[in-house]
Amino acid sequence: MKTNMRTLGVVLLALGLLALIYGGIDYNRNRTVVKMGSMEIAASEHRSVPIPAVAGLAVLIGGIALLVTGTRRGTKS
Repeated sequence: MKTNMRTLGVVLLALGLLALIYGGIDYNRNRTVVKMGSMEIAASEHRSVPIPAVAGLAVLIGGIALLVTGTRRGTKS
């Protein structure tokens, strides 16, 4: 149980840091605009999914809390 809490804490800590550093996820979406017979015209769209800084901070704090409580519970048992 202690190992699971630590692992989850480390994963949340890393995700929180990444969310704060990058601030979102960017990706390109390729789609076909016009298709006539063998001719095809495609367009590439740049999209972004923002991640609020508050969410990244909450995940970061949750990861730290899991690491601290997982360590405390492990030393008492």
